[in-house]
Amino acid sequence: MVQTITEQDLILNLKAAGFEGTLIQKFLDCWKAGETTEQLRLLSQKREGLLDQVHQEEKQIHCLDYLVYQIEKGKNI
Repeated sequence: MVQTITEQDLILNLKAAGFEGTLIQKFLDCWKAGETTEQLRLLSQKREGLLDQVHQEEKQIHCLDYLVYQIEKGKNI
């Protein structure tokens, strides 16, 4: 049995995934029109953006870890 998602649940999920205003509306328009290819493109685009953000923050963490390592080693920085 396939359970269909309600519009309200879809909106909540999109917000939780970081979608905002016009992007939510665009996704809803595609959902209502049955445009699954465009829905998948929008989701993929958002996922890619989030991954880029994660990678940038990982680089920042590595920089902090390096500084901590240098300080703990007794090096003056």
